[in-house]
Amino acid sequence: MIFRLFWILMILATPIEAAKVSLGASEAEAQTVVGCLFPMSGRGGLYGRDSVVGIQLAFEHLEQQQQAYPPIRVLVSDSSSKASKAVRQVRDFVRNDKVRFICGVVNSAVALQVAQVAEEEKVFFIGTDHASSRLTQDGPLPYYFRVNNNSAQSMQAAARYIKEKFGQGNAQSPLSIAYIGPDYDYGYQVWKDLRQGLNRAQVSYQIETVLWPKLYEPDYSPYLRVLAEKKVDLVVNALWGGDLVAFIQQANQTTLFQHTRFANFDTGGNYEVLAALGEDMPAGLILSSRHHNNWPETEENRWFVERFFAISGRYPSYAAEGAYSGILAIAEVLRIAGSEAGDATMRKVFSTLQLKLPEDPHGFTSFMNPVNHQLQQVIAIGETIPDQRFAPARMMLGHWRIYPPESHAANATE
Repeated sequence: MIFRLFWILMILATPIEAAKVSLGASEAEAQTVVGCLFPMSGRGGLYGRDSVVGIQLAFEHLEQQQQAYPPIRVLVSDSSSKASKAVRQVRDFVRNDKVRFICGVVNSAVALQVAQVAEEEKVFFIGTDHASSRLTQDGPLPYYFRVNNNSAQSMQAAARYIKEKFGQGNAQSPLSIAYIGPDYDYGYQVWKDLRQGLNRAQVSYQIETVLWPKLYEPDYSPYLRVLAEKKVDLVVNALWGGDLVAFIQQANQTTLFQHTRFANFDTGGNYEVLAALGEDMPAGLILSSRHHNNWPETEENRWFVERFFAISGRYPSYAAEGAYSGILAIAEVLRIAGSEAGDATMRKVFSTLQLKLPEDPHGFTSFMNPVNHQLQQVIAIGETIPDQRFAPARMMLGHWRIYPPESHAANATE
């Protein structure tokens, strides 16, 4: 089936929050409607704009496949990363647009509420860009499936990396760690998941300080003073997006990066951060992300990055690949189960889903864990090194260590 792409921003007489982007099949042709929630404006607006391009690339990819996929219509609304607004939009999608799938959501606290409403409305929620492990840690939610790696996966890989790079430590000389994360669910879960990962890896560590700046904090100087005073072996940072950019810019005015190692194992390597900082990004920071423009060096990833640039004139943040993955997941389930399949059949197919994604290295295909509805993916952790290929970024990641799911220790490689 050949998808016709409609890029329509409907400017209505009602307030701007009612505007929707429509992609994919026309209303008349569509067999399934998907409602996506992304911030399209404000501090997180890049995630939404990148996600829309990612959805467009998903449709292009589906057009190129030999299998027949049912026609899908995707509607995108600006959630503004606000829970109350997102909840209203989910109900509007279900009751007025007759959607069967919700996708997206950047903020983990918002995702928790959207998941609850999706359960109430009995529509599937495909998480593409939030990482709190709370949604997948206590057994599967019947209508929730996540296609980007969560904080537990990232922190399990982080613990292995720390053990390999910093040593196991011992009771007499434990690794000293400081943690700074945003004061909401995502930050709390990263900290919990990191400690669980370190304990499981049998790393001897000592917590020197834990800091909780509020989301969108403009001034990190009080936190930087505390971190400078502690002089720890490793600062683990869980800020993301513009908050992480502001933190690094302000940290550059201190000696923090000269006297301690700095790591952000989940979002720090996002291209958005690398591009925003440009020449201000220090070398030697330990970072990772949910998608990398320069790894893996596969045909799929090269196509995704180059095609994204051709369409948008910029390189993709990880949000783009998350949205791309979400639409591919829905399309593949509909191809296998059929558009008219019941919820139980859809759930069974989602639970055994396999997707070949741009972030998958050679020989690996992302697969869904039926126990918690969390897609299993490879985590790549690197260090910032000079790289001029992806301007305006002047630093990209290199010196990779690669952590497949399940058997991290046995499969980590330089």
